[in-house]
Amino acid sequence: MCLGIPGKLIEVHQESPEALPMGKVDFGGIRKEVCLAYTPEAQIGDYLLIHVGFALSRIDEREAQEIFSYLEEIGAAGEEMVRNDADS
Repeated sequence: MCLGIPGKLIEVHQESPEALPMGKVDFGGIRKEVCLAYTPEAQIGDYLLIHVGFALSRIDEREAQEIFSYLEEIGAAGEEMVRNDADS
C-alpha cells in the first residue's frame, strides 16, 4: 500500500529535451519539485496525486478536497491519541 498526497501543479519545466518533465506542486502552502514523467498530460492548475516525488495521476479538485479532509481527520485522530496518552 502506498500513500499518495494530492497537490496542485503550479509550474512545469524541462531542463532539456532528454530530461524528464518536472513541475512544482503546491501542497497547501508547501511547494515541492516533482517528476511529471508518468503524467505528461498534466497542465498548470491540475491536481495530481504524488507519491515519493512522482506524480502518479491527475485527479479532479473534488477528489483532492476529499483526500484533504481524510488527512485532516487522520491528523485530528493522532492528536487525540497523543492527548489520551498524556492523560494516562
